[in-house]
Amino acid sequence: SCSTVLKTLHFITSPLSDEEGNFSLAYIITIHKELEMFVKLLRAIYMPQNIYCIHIDEKSPRDYKTAVQNIVNCFENIFISSKREHVVYAGFSRLQADINCMRDLVNSKVQWNYVINLCGQDFPLKTNKEIIQYMKSKWNGKNITPGIVQPLHMKHRTQLSYREYVHSGMPYLYPGKTMKAKPPHNLTIYFGSAYYVLTKEFVEFTLTDARAKDLLEWSRDTYSPDEHYWVTLNRLPG
Repeated sequence: SCSTVLKTLHFITSPLSDEEGNFSLAYIITIHKELEMFVKLLRAIYMPQNIYCIHIDEKSPRDYKTAVQNIVNCFENIFISSKREHVVYAGFSRLQADINCMRDLVNSKVQWNYVINLCGQDFPLKTNKEIIQYMKSKWNGKNITPGIVQPLHMKHRTQLSYREYVHSGMPYLYPGKTMKAKPPHNLTIYFGSAYYVLTKEFVEFTLTDARAKDLLEWSRDTYSPDEHYWVTLNRLPG
């Protein structure tokens, strides 16, 4: 029962300070296994003023999906992504999963300030208050997307066209012999982390701007596009 979940797992049910209550964060959590680890992560980052989008890999076992749904049903500010992907490691589906959640989040009633993406094996080292104070002090109105101009030894990821294959039931990416066209809008490709902290304004920009849409389409057959997509867009002038 939900009352048992809240009580036995000691979920925080009211803001711990006015500062936190007035500064909402959005979280995107992509998961596919280890229910207990996911619950521990969720409990550690949960605050009632925040909002949480959970993307469950479509190929996860049915009982796993059901268990996650049962937990999510206990909270008004946690929801399952309205569109789920069959996630392939380093494939476009991993990037699409985040974007699916972003579309849901921008349409939510919660007026969140930043979005943070996590996987099910992450765990926070800071409290909610420490996280928002860090953002306010150093990153006020800015995105955290660490990266550099794409190094030579990484260029194969975006120069060759990759395809998804399935071997012994396991999906994987393999490069073809086809060379890709140059990036749209003469964009300089950057390379960095697939994990980020993004402002709501930037998220809305990525979902609507023509350059962002064209880069997304161009990235469909690249290797691990989430490691170049956000960092490249964040370095556009303005």
